Amino acid sequence: MRILLTGGAGYIGTHIAVSLSLNGHEPIIVDDLSNSCKSAVSRVEEILGKPVSFHELDIRDSTGLNAIFETEKPQAVIHLAGLKAVGESVAQPLRYYDTNINSTISLVKVMSDHGVRRLIFSSSATVYGDPEYLPLTEEACVGLGISNPYGWTKFMIEQILRDLAAAEDGWQISLLRYFNPVGAHESGLIGEDPNGIPNNLMPFVAQVAAGRRECIRVFGQDYDTVDGTGVRDYIHVMDLAEGHVSALNHLVPGVATYNLGTGTGSSVLEIIEAFGQACGRTLPYEIVDRRPGDLASTYCSPEKAAQELQWKASRTIEDACRDSWLWQSTNPDGYL
Repeated sequence: MRILLTGGAGYIGTHIAVSLSLNGHEPIIVDDLSNSCKSAVSRVEEILGKPVSFHELDIRDSTGLNAIFETEKPQAVIHLAGLKAVGESVAQPLRYYDTNINSTISLVKVMSDHGVRRLIFSSSATVYGDPEYLPLTEEACVGLGISNPYGWTKFMIEQILRDLAAAEDGWQISLLRYFNPVGAHESGLIGEDPNGIPNNLMPFVAQVAAGRRECIRVFGQDYDTVDGTGVRDYIHVMDLAEGHVSALNHLVPGVATYNLGTGTGSSVLEIIEAFGQACGRTLPYEIVDRRPGDLASTYCSPEKAAQELQWKASRTIEDACRDSWLWQSTNPDGYL
């Protein structure tokens, strides 16, 4: 199928574009380049050995988006576009609500006008808030204990899409709740290139390994975990990308929800140790105070995705660290 990929020039989007193409689909990338760059698309083309359709557009521009649908005639959409920094969302809530929610409304209106009702939505484990139990299943309560506007936008968009599917026949929607994407494509050509100080652990660790930053800050070592540091479910970005292809191939009428994770948690210190093994040196870190709102552990049960999508993560934390280090060491300044 021809797949419109909103936010397709970003970290996750580029890896999905590669996976889509390798599985016989044709990605059509739409991105406003606010947190990505055109050269990332060129790297995708280098990996695939062929051109990829690209449009620079903010999808809130419904006129421009309508024109893309008319010319490209996509048969399904994977919706990744949106702002994603938790801390920034607390400081700039209106920007996050405007960008994330209004872009989704603009998108589904244009999709409906063109009779395109197959949609994969990039949701997040943040919708679970403070977990009531672990591992998290898709039946766990959502919307309680969400601590930031970013998480609220994901929760609200999920509800908007459920209401849309209930009101209009023909929609086939998968809500994919990501846990913690890490790693890079095995070629080292594409990977995570955050603007400014990384918000997530793995790219920060990678930048310390590359000498761009002096020391890793570990927020708290008194949690009830294996070593006192926070535990998260880290999933290799290529496993995540393949999960989207599986979801696309198993769309059903209405709305389905899936966790995309490994089912296993890794601590902050375990990640630092694994990355040190990958780069061949011990990485410096310091223990600092906990951050408000941080949870001790979050990891999922991926069994529903395994049963219904025939998908499961196959790559390890060691694989993710190796691939992330290849990306970082061969692209020390990211995309240029």
